[in-house]
Amino acid sequence: MTVETLVLPSPFGPLTLFADQDRIVALDWGKGAVMPGAMPEVLVETKTQLASCFDGRLKVFDLPLAPHGSSFQMRVWGCLRDIPFGKTQSYGDIARMIGSAPRAIGGACGANPIPILVPCRRVLGSNGALGGYSGDGGIATKAALLRHEGAVFPDIEA
Repeated sequence: MTVETLVLPSPFGPLTLFADQDRIVALDWGKGAVMPGAMPEVLVETKTQLASCFDGRLKVFDLPLAPHGSSFQMRVWGCLRDIPFGKTQSYGDIARMIGSAPRAIGGACGANPIPILVPCRRVLGSNGALGGYSGDGGIATKAALLRHEGAVFPDIEA
């Protein structure tokens, strides 16, 4: 496994992207170590798409993603990618779709290795509460990302 990295700025703080064999495998909040060598095209394209998303021009990412997780987590992350830009679903909604429990969905969201690109921020509690968020800044970052998308949710004061 040869992992390449790229650190880039974002409106939500620095992000570090990780690619393996031309697929994005992780996105971390903050600055990570940059590996020497030529930058793979997938990192260049991801940087371009993230910049377009942050400036409001891109609503759907079209990137090769390869997050590492259990088969259950992969199913949940697939559901998250199907939630449209600016929309939300509840943990319970997703649990009913795949025959699971809301807490298990929350656990999979918390384990998401590619936040922003796999939009776990779009999953809320059944009453519209924000729930949790594993990204840097926690709930405040989740709320900011949702506001950026124009999502409507009652628990806006995070």
